[in-house]
Amino acid sequence: MDRLPQMRIREAAFYLGVSDDTVRRWIDNGVLECAVDGSGRKVVDGFEVAQVARRHASPPPLPGGVASSARNRFVGLVTDIQTDAVMAQVELQCGPFRVVSLMSSEAVRDLGLELGSVAVASIKSTNVVVETAEGES
Repeated sequence: MDRLPQMRIREAAFYLGVSDDTVRRWIDNGVLECAVDGSGRKVVDGFEVAQVARRHASPPPLPGGVASSARNRFVGLVTDIQTDAVMAQVELQCGPFRVVSLMSSEAVRDLGLELGSVAVASIKSTNVVVETAEGES
């Protein structure tokens, strides 16, 4: 098996959505293990950071007790709505992520969407594109 990717504390903090100090506390408390790279800097294992992110994820509850088989769901706030006679573009801010949906203007009215309202973006997993930086594997 290939060597797992390592990242510096600042990178781990960025991907975990916490401060550098929080990552250092997690290292001190055994939540994350660290090593020292060839430059003498502390690094953490990328896969371990992903596992911590998964354990510490606490998405807001879905509004109205909605039940669904969809697994890729993001609760967010409506930040922009552009409509014409037939179609609409709706933007949601779901935590640090901006999600844009195209739908009918009728759907916007039926859902009662307005700026600041809470909505859930459900994304079909067969249409998700996964990318990495060039040269990384």
